[in-house]
Amino acid sequence: MKTKFKKLSDTRVEITVTLDAKDLSAAKEKAVEKLAKEVRVEGFRKGKVPAEVAKKFIPDNDLNAETIDIAVRSTVIEAFKENERSPLVLPAVNVTKFVPDEMAEYTATADIVPEVKLGDYKKLGVKKEVVKVAKKDIDGVLDNLASSFAEKKVTKRAAKMGDEVIIDFVGKKDGEAFQGGSAKDYPLTLGSKSFIPGFEEGIVGHEPGDKFDLELTFPKDYGMKDLAGAKTVFETLLKQVNEITKPAIDDELAKKCGPFKTLDELKKDIEKNLSAQNEHQLEEKYKNDLVDALVKKSKVSAPEILIDDQMKMIRSDMERNAASQGMSFDDYLKRAGETNENWEKEARKVAEQRVKASLVLQTLAVNEKITVSDDLVNAKIAELKEVYKKSPEAQKSLKDPNVKNDIRNRMIIEETLNFLAKNSK
Repeated sequence: MKTKFKKLSDTRVEITVTLDAKDLSAAKEKAVEKLAKEVRVEGFRKGKVPAEVAKKFIPDNDLNAETIDIAVRSTVIEAFKENERSPLVLPAVNVTKFVPDEMAEYTATADIVPEVKLGDYKKLGVKKEVVKVAKKDIDGVLDNLASSFAEKKVTKRAAKMGDEVIIDFVGKKDGEAFQGGSAKDYPLTLGSKSFIPGFEEGIVGHEPGDKFDLELTFPKDYGMKDLAGAKTVFETLLKQVNEITKPAIDDELAKKCGPFKTLDELKKDIEKNLSAQNEHQLEEKYKNDLVDALVKKSKVSAPEILIDDQMKMIRSDMERNAASQGMSFDDYLKRAGETNENWEKEARKVAEQRVKASLVLQTLAVNEKITVSDDLVNAKIAELKEVYKKSPEAQKSLKDPNVKNDIRNRMIIEETLNFLAKNSK
């Protein structure tokens, strides 16, 4: 076998393979052995005809077709290995020459794992943010805790800020109800800023049983493009007003919240937990920023097939999210005021960045010989089995060698991120 390598792009190659008589002879023997199982010869049972006898009864066209097929399948991956390239999927093959028993030639084209030239990953210049817990953050948690112990009492008076109201409402734009703008028996705490500006304020002063319209304009930067800046009307029915009485934020509240004797002890615990949350979030952001910086400093191309796979995963996640809200993917795009074309354009950018990030991290792991032991992988699988012990499907999947390999790869990537965070300046 002889091969000739041609680079079509950074992520796609073509290899021309020439096979000689010896290569074809070995393939022909296997072809005869395979086809002999289907040959019927008087005096022999089907499948028991000797190859030398069966060969006389096999049509030349069938034998030639099977021979070249076996010859290609048995040499194509070896041809890529010989040229130190790894195809991401089975190569597309085109037989260009075939002279039975003498020679054959074919081209094999495939997307490959591209060569990655890493930038200096020890000098990425990324700084980790430091955010201290502010007093207002602690006060916010304390207010939420007080709300959880609040007492509600139905009242007949007009609603005011701080009350909980039970309402029915229908939001309309140009006289037509819009998706996601209606609800029945909806509990809303006035002053929570859960709705667009003017909605909660518009309920203040109304009494139980009142029906009224709230003419409101959505903010120009609202997340749903078809509603951003739109003038709307909310047909509203105030069904009930609940007066909320929160307990004082003091030592007694602290005692209700856990093993605390004083309010100061509770505040210190809140600060400690918020600090841990902030640290975790900033550490994750720091690692993501490091990877983004490394991608920019490195020479890496993203194969189309991997970008397509990532886009499918992104779309699948969004479809599940839409379904959880009772919508189709198209409905989700429509509600967001987005076209499928624009969505694909933006999703492609995200997918390409993910692929490049994965490739540079894999290369860094290889360069630094970062691995994960079998003991650690098995321990992780045991941990997952315990988490999903009530799911037969999960238990079964965790026995799959491919799943085990995927878990190993994820652990290696995590170790590589930790290495990057420790060694970058």
